[in-house]
Amino acid sequence: MTDAHNTSLKQPQSVPVLRGDALTVTNGANMGDPLSFADEVQPDDIYTLAADATRERLSLMPMGQGRFIVAEGSEVGQRGNRVFLDSALTFMAPDGATTEVLVLVEVDGAGSVAEIYALPLAAMTPKGDVTLVGIDRENAQKKLAQVACVSFTRGTMITVASGAQVPIEDLSVGDMVLTRDAGAQAIRWIGQSTVRATGALAPIVITAGTLHNAGDLVVSPDHRLFIYQRQDHLGAGRSELLVKARHLENGDTVYRAQGGYVDYFQLLFDDHQIIYAEGIAAESLLADTRTQPALPAEIGARLSSQVTGHSDAHLSEFEVTETLLDRPDAAEVLRRSSSG
Repeated sequence: MTDAHNTSLKQPQSVPVLRGDALTVTNGANMGDPLSFADEVQPDDIYTLAADATRERLSLMPMGQGRFIVAEGSEVGQRGNRVFLDSALTFMAPDGATTEVLVLVEVDGAGSVAEIYALPLAAMTPKGDVTLVGIDRENAQKKLAQVACVSFTRGTMITVASGAQVPIEDLSVGDMVLTRDAGAQAIRWIGQSTVRATGALAPIVITAGTLHNAGDLVVSPDHRLFIYQRQDHLGAGRSELLVKARHLENGDTVYRAQGGYVDYFQLLFDDHQIIYAEGIAAESLLADTRTQPALPAEIGARLSSQVTGHSDAHLSEFEVTETLLDRPDAAEVLRRSSSG
């Protein structure tokens, strides 16, 4: 599909990145140089992460084929500059643990490199040495798409058309699931992956009862939950809200589960839907230019024909900004707001 055809399928993606100069070669062929793109890095070079390195949010509007534009509200980068997904690099720590890092290159209007960003897919230790052991130019798009895919975890109870609660891993393509706006809808595709539960891929745990959920709801960080406010205690100015799980983190009732591995599942319908997981409303997978590389080829092809409803224009107006939720009691406020 062309970029023009994809216009209605574009939604910005926000990822936590490090500036390239936060990773510096401390031993090897490029000694003294910061992280760069695939054509310039050298295998076996040893890198060290700066002690004061901090992750900042890079907001990207996807244009397809690993190309993006810096979107409004980004903490880094110049709005309107082009960004290219260059590669996936693999680093190994002295204990043998590996970390994949996606490399994004920002280019200014004159075509010059403005900044290089690193998106680690697992935790990296400041001042710890890591050795570059792999350079992958082929699968970077798929790996970034996995970050964008909203996912439930193994054991999540999904409400099906009959009203029964079924573990997500027991669902099959064709099963009818209850949706908030369109009644019973058939599952068209189920995705499943097992990833390290660290960094950008570590899931968010919303403990039982926090948002009136029956059991712990464990989802990917950018998974959006649908909240109906009976009283607007949050001050959003509307009753229907979409809230990203990571914006509710408080270290107590809502926290990031770091460590080990996590089984992620994605549910795809003919349209982007709000379904019920552990008794509360949450979105299904939105198939768009961000997530398409993670989908099987035949599913991606259907985006231009059979799967016509994949735009969240009908929902985007309800999304709550992180600024409004930047308070330690955000989850509790939403719980009270949605109570009778």
